[in-house]
Amino acid sequence: MDINEIKARAEELRQQINYHNIRYYNEDSPEISDYEYDMLLRELEQIEENYPQLKTPDSPTARVGGEAAAKFSPVEHIVPMESLHDSFSHDEIRDFDRRVRENADSPAYVVEPKIDGLSVSAEYRNGVFVRGSTRGDGRVGEDITDNLKTIRSLPMKLKKPLPYLEVRGEVYMSIESFEKLTAAQEEREEKTFKNPRNAAAGSLRQKDARITKERQLDIFVFNVQQIEGEELDSHVKSLEYLKELGFAVLPFYYRCGSADEVLERIEEIGMKRGELPFQIDGAVIKVDSFDQRAALGSTSKFPKWAEAYKYPPEEKETELLDVEINVGRTGVLTPTAIFAPITLAGTTVSRATLHNEDFIREKDIRIGDTVVLRKAGEIIPEVVSVSAHREGSVPYRMPRSCPSCGSPVAFEDGEAALRCTNTDCPAQLMRHMIHFVSRDAMDIEGLGEKVLQKLVENGLINSPLDLYRLTKDDIMTLEKKKDKSSDNLIRAIEGSKNNDLYRIVYALGIRHIGLKAAKLLADRFGSLDAVAGASEEDISAIEGFGEIMAKSTASYFALDESKKLVEEIKALGINTKNLTEKTAVSEDSPFFGKTFVITGTLPNYKRTEAAAIIESLGGKVASSVSKKTDFVLAGDEAGSKLTKAQTLGITVIDEAQFDAMKNNA
Repeated sequence: MDINEIKARAEELRQQINYHNIRYYNEDSPEISDYEYDMLLRELEQIEENYPQLKTPDSPTARVGGEAAAKFSPVEHIVPMESLHDSFSHDEIRDFDRRVRENADSPAYVVEPKIDGLSVSAEYRNGVFVRGSTRGDGRVGEDITDNLKTIRSLPMKLKKPLPYLEVRGEVYMSIESFEKLTAAQEEREEKTFKNPRNAAAGSLRQKDARITKERQLDIFVFNVQQIEGEELDSHVKSLEYLKELGFAVLPFYYRCGSADEVLERIEEIGMKRGELPFQIDGAVIKVDSFDQRAALGSTSKFPKWAEAYKYPPEEKETELLDVEINVGRTGVLTPTAIFAPITLAGTTVSRATLHNEDFIREKDIRIGDTVVLRKAGEIIPEVVSVSAHREGSVPYRMPRSCPSCGSPVAFEDGEAALRCTNTDCPAQLMRHMIHFVSRDAMDIEGLGEKVLQKLVENGLINSPLDLYRLTKDDIMTLEKKKDKSSDNLIRAIEGSKNNDLYRIVYALGIRHIGLKAAKLLADRFGSLDAVAGASEEDISAIEGFGEIMAKSTASYFALDESKKLVEEIKALGINTKNLTEKTAVSEDSPFFGKTFVITGTLPNYKRTEAAAIIESLGGKVASSVSKKTDFVLAGDEAGSKLTKAQTLGITVIDEAQFDAMKNNA
């Protein structure tokens, strides 16, 4: 690999890591496992170590964690809330021990579980809790005082009135509380949290502390950051003192005198992972003596006196009992593995998607097999491999007829997925109904899956448009539907008739047409009649539309049943006009036809706000810098996009120049 390829790989890694940082720290919605993230970061660190000239000022290797969210006041950490360097092997732990011993005589270590939660600071004056904050980027976090007050395991008043104390802890949600929360969310037909860590983070960062209180969070305090009125000289003594003050500290920890003993304790903690009432993702090793810690110091990012050992993703074996076939709203048959329940990464799992026939064939999955499972991203169960076939088992084949309606199934357009050929398939109807009423489509509040299922079972609806023919009496026939709730549901259905055009276009469920494409169609053609009458060539001329999307749209509206559907929509009084037509933009506008890239943090705009202004004034917004870019709008900490723009000679503007352009548009 030459230097240009290495440079390109480093930039690719930075983009991936920054994306996953935002998903994990700021949106509480990770897409990959901690292990996968760590491997990306490790690869980038190795490149930057071998090629220092490739390291950029904004590299994620120089950061601790996420940024403070704008909805909370910033809190500056006087003592930085440092991150830990990660190890993944015994050899790396021995290297850590060697580095410590080069600068400290006969060090003792404390090994403790690494709780998978959200790191916070709690401050006390004269023994009374006064402020709580998140770690943020390690130097500036978010003020979450009111939310921390809702956690019963965090004392509001200490047993001793110390002049000042700042402690660091990990807020977490127990597995039991997590399961109760997700069960309640499912009952209310809400989107569920993916795992306890995300549930804790999402709950702790609620603007309404009452919601946080309902979530039953807990905290383990594990560090003294600052203290006045008491002298402490070791980590073990500090934990004992914190217990005396009334804090909940880590339930177990071990003092060790050698690397061998440290490794034994790491393995011991690892064996307990599935038995604990909370999730852990590793073990932490800390030098016990505070004097030795001070002598060892820190790098720009990590303390040299501590190390985290990260366990690999947990894998377990179980028996594959059956394969269940589900039919989606577009007719796709999706196989789901049903297996003997096991506890994996802290939760009980008994199902996992098998994706499609290719996936099943590649892994040679058969009913009765012993399969190896893990959680992708510690979130979604997945079948890793088959460890043993049952005697006499045969390769599994997907059905060649739809399990819902019995119609033939077929592969289309070279896809890996099988699809039911019957457009009137009952299973497709149900999935289509769910899509039709969803938030991004017709947004009909109160029509969850269970209500829709009862409406179908009672013969009250046979298509999405039948919803607009329902009466209050129809709704009242459903179990548990009372007078007021029936009124509310009819009102919500009636109100959805006034939605903008793009919603009904999206609600139709045209293959390959998502929400953004529906908006483009509405903006371009202005009415449902015009969209339905547009040719494939007219549609493909829309910027952002590909050949497949244009063909799918034109083919859909060419069907006789689609033409009848459009007439039915109009007859029911559903709006078919674009209510948000764009104001004509003069070609003299400095934004007209220009491509912008936004990077960094702007003083007075969110990126989405700046992008909306650019588009409203005739410009376009791209995600990456290229030779086709006209302007780069750069804020603080702009990073690699700014560097690339300068290299390519692209005009770079700041917020003041952007405002001047806007005023002249």
